[in-house]
Amino acid sequence: MKLTTRIREYRARDRMSQEELAQRVGVRRETIGNLENGKYNPSLKLAMDIAHVFQCTVEELFSFAQD
Repeated sequence: MKLTTRIREYRARDRMSQEELAQRVGVRRETIGNLENGKYNPSLKLAMDIAHVFQCTVEELFSFAQD
């Protein structure tokens, strides 16, 4: 199974750059890019921090898909 994310969609909705999101959750911009491209699985804390920024649940942002 592969973790999929809707971070890019939520960022676009809120007109937020990768850099701005990264600053708000305390990671590098590259980490946000890697999350969006499926190259990195977030820690539970990071997933919760990102969900908090977008005022949604972790489950709304992240899901598992079959490879």
